[in-house]
Amino acid sequence: MAQAAMLTAAPAPEAPAIDRVHLKQMTFGDRSLERELLQLFDRQAELLIARMRASEAPVLASLAHTLKGSALGVGANAVAESAAAAENAAAGSPAQRAAALDCLAEVIAAARVEIAALLRV
Repeated sequence: MAQAAMLTAAPAPEAPAIDRVHLKQMTFGDRSLERELLQLFDRQAELLIARMRASEAPVLASLAHTLKGSALGVGANAVAESAAAAENAAAGSPAQRAAALDCLAEVIAAARVEIAALLRV
């Protein structure tokens, strides 16, 4: 009976790619500062994922660490978590690094889509 209830329960809604409450706190509610930070993060994330894909393990770890900090600053929590995973995977095999970077690229793409929507408003 419990299994049937679990199968029919609606899935939990996905968290937004950008925690807007956190972003608002970090920018003291200044909408122009929010926009500027989102634009900077958007460009940085795009640049860093490309660099990480072309980097050796130590550089990849450093770039992932940088991205993690930036993501936490704007409330891109999934990006921060995936960047931390990529930072840790840098010490692993090439396959582990590639898998971590693929996951990171996916959450960056989701964040960039949300950022584009937020910048249109």
